[in-house]
Amino acid sequence: MPVHELLTRIGDDGELPRHVAIIMDGNGRWARARRLPRPVGHRAGMTSVRDVVEGAIEVGVEILSLFAFSQENWRRPAAEVSALMALLEEFIERESAELDEKGVQVRVIGELERLSAPVAAAVDRLVALTESNRRLTLNLFISYGGRAELVRAARSLAMDAAAGRLDAEKIDEETLQSRLLTADMPDPDLLVRTSGELRISNFMLWQVAYAELFISPVLWPDFRRRHLYEAILAFQSRERRFGRVTA
Repeated sequence: MPVHELLTRIGDDGELPRHVAIIMDGNGRWARARRLPRPVGHRAGMTSVRDVVEGAIEVGVEILSLFAFSQENWRRPAAEVSALMALLEEFIERESAELDEKGVQVRVIGELERLSAPVAAAVDRLVALTESNRRLTLNLFISYGGRAELVRAARSLAMDAAAGRLDAEKIDEETLQSRLLTADMPDPDLLVRTSGELRISNFMLWQVAYAELFISPVLWPDFRRRHLYEAILAFQSRERRFGRVTA
């Protein structure tokens, strides 16, 4: 179905997901299928990021969260990690002006102290440049792990309770959520995973509790806005009950 028809159907079919999260997977397999080095797959995936961001703006999504680099990814071969960090820096330098022009506010979420000084400086520049934009919030999850985020939140609560700043008996879901890295944004409505894998891979474990899941067989370097729109149409066809039943 042509992209414009998908857009029309989305407009006719109901409520949009306010927050879409994507686990970008398949760069390595894309490269291997072409007998190319893995970093070539990561570079090809940069084109997908651009197209999906533009597609999210076009369809009216408010928040787009991309899982770009996990804490576990630091265990990959040093050459691949270096290539990924270089690509991140290149992406920032190449796309910053256009992201700002399009009204995209970029936020980078994760244990950023592990980034090298040049990459961290590039991240800081991008975040500062786009801070006042409101058309789309683009969350880049880098050096991020869902379990580590929950441990960090639990440690913060425990320290406050031990210091007498917090009554442990009054800790509830809202209190814990307030200590998460995503505390000031709504949870994802739709979680997309590319490449056909059926895993959450330690991504926003708390936040995706009631997200609708969409598994795309498309490898990330081949993923385009039309595939995003197909995921949104699938979302619109579902009844979200959050554990309740309809009368």
